[in-house]
Amino acid sequence: MGLSTFFKNLFGTAKESATELADQAESTFEQAKEAAAPYLEKAETFAEETIGKVKEASAPYLEKAETFAGETFEKVKEVSAPILDSAEDYVNQAKDTVSEYAGKASDAIEKAVDSVKETASTTAETVTEETKSLAADATDAVDEASDKALNK
Repeated sequence: MGLSTFFKNLFGTAKESATELADQAESTFEQAKEAAAPYLEKAETFAEETIGKVKEASAPYLEKAETFAGETFEKVKEVSAPILDSAEDYVNQAKDTVSEYAGKASDAIEKAVDSVKETASTTAETVTEETKSLAADATDAVDEASDKALNK
């Protein structure tokens, strides 16, 4: 029994000590918080003032940057306008040239097709006439040979 009493006293004392330490820590924390409050207020005020000063100091630079960006954009527009116009002119010239040559090529192909048709037609007529002439000559030759064979 003495052993269990010993442990109860030991752990009971430890529990009380822990509670006392927690209370002291809480009290110390509250004191530190109260002591730091003026410093936190000063830091907050300093931060607000510094941000205000930075805004004031940077305002002219921001305005200059904005003006510079606007001017640069306008200059780019002015410089690029003739280049874009020139490019458009070149595109239109190329388009006209291609159209012109396409028309010429179409005309040349059409003439070639017509010429081939005409030549084919003339050749067909010539072949037909020659064939008829040869057929007539062959018929005459056959008739003559028949007559000679019969007369003999």
